[in-house]
Amino acid sequence: MNNWEYAESIESEKIVKIEKKYGHFINGEFVSPNSKKYLDTISPSSEEVLSSISIGNEKDVDFAVNAAKEGLKQWSKTSPSERSKYLFKLARLIQERSREFAVLESLDGGKPIKESRDFDLPQVAQNFFYYAGWADKIDLAWGSGISKPYGVVGQIIPWNFPLLMLSWKVAPALATGNTVVLKPAETTPLTALLFAELCDEVGLPKGVFNLITGDGTTGSELVNHKDIKKIAFTGSTSVGKYIQKSLAGRDVGLTLELGGKAANIVYNDAALDEAVEGVVNGIFFNQGHVCCAGSRLLVQEDIHDVFINKLEKRMQTLRVGNPLDKNTDIGAINSKDQLDKITDLVNEGVSDGGELFQIECELPKNGFWFKPSLFTGVQANYKIATEEIFGPVLTTLTFRTPDEAVEIANNTEYGLSAGIWTEKGSKILWTADRLDAGVIWANTFNKFDPASPFGGYKESGFGREGGRHGLLSYLKASS
Repeated sequence: MNNWEYAESIESEKIVKIEKKYGHFINGEFVSPNSKKYLDTISPSSEEVLSSISIGNEKDVDFAVNAAKEGLKQWSKTSPSERSKYLFKLARLIQERSREFAVLESLDGGKPIKESRDFDLPQVAQNFFYYAGWADKIDLAWGSGISKPYGVVGQIIPWNFPLLMLSWKVAPALATGNTVVLKPAETTPLTALLFAELCDEVGLPKGVFNLITGDGTTGSELVNHKDIKKIAFTGSTSVGKYIQKSLAGRDVGLTLELGGKAANIVYNDAALDEAVEGVVNGIFFNQGHVCCAGSRLLVQEDIHDVFINKLEKRMQTLRVGNPLDKNTDIGAINSKDQLDKITDLVNEGVSDGGELFQIECELPKNGFWFKPSLFTGVQANYKIATEEIFGPVLTTLTFRTPDEAVEIANNTEYGLSAGIWTEKGSKILWTADRLDAGVIWANTFNKFDPASPFGGYKESGFGREGGRHGLLSYLKASS
């Protein structure tokens, strides 16, 4: 990192205030943990400790859920138009403090500041604006029936898009009249804690939004609490299965947004330069820490060599480094554990016979880093072609016909997303109709809108977030 990059990053860090220690946010205030235990959250780009966060235990979770139950008494009597006003206020505050949120997200999570600033934060504010608009139109969303909120909702969000996932879950839950107990990932809790401050600033009634920090044990206590009426979880498929088993036999609503192994299909009639950009964005955005990442590249056989040559040249232009440098394309891997998983899978891919291409760059000495990588010569049964790597690693498979492309694309336990690249609209529709994926992009990738639902099939989970569908997942028919 040269001097001007260092100076820029230091200046960016000045705009955020990080407390040395954080308690839980329960009943409208920060409180010390009953466990009296804390864990450090670090910056993955430097391995420096940013803060210490509380580890929630059974009593902490019970305190938060009871606060949410009490808060529900007032929130359920709050008119839809008043709920809407609170969400609008939160949206405006998020916009006003977007730079602060963006820097904090990049420091805590490792993602490039240009992604936090230009993608995450605008989406977060839009989600709160969108559901603020829905708050007084709930009966229209439900149709002719009468709807009511679940009550106390437990929400568990992942480390790859902490604030964005918060907005996907919290905004519709509050708009529909539920109260919330949120548990952020232990490696990226800081933007959620800052959001809690905003809830206090707008005067959100006590107990409506509560936040418990901690590790997987804390999340398990939340899932298993007897007074939770719905769980919304985004994360790994293995944890999603555990949650589903834990809730079996209980009258608790559940939505799961889990893993993915998306196929990005490039036909021989695609605009190749545009497709290259889409493939790069599809896998290297947020270091590949994206559940809907286009991690399997399917290229029609007769353009394979030309396309891969263009792709490798484009990859060489990617800049890896300081997340707070506005020119950085690839930031830090979120944690040492995730880096180890990526490294092990890539090594296994090489052992299986895959041909590995990595860009030429010098990685920083401190922090967790991995070079953008591309595998060719991959067979469909290689682990790198079937298992979610969740890192900046792209595997390439070839196909001859559209039927073969669809067969390969669907040959996975996941069904979250897919991409199609072709100049022919009829081929887009034909392919999309046959793909087992909840979200399908055509001649683009990773494009989102608050009004559009998101979710998957098979082991990618069930239920939808975003749009009217995301609203309905927090409502149930009155008995």
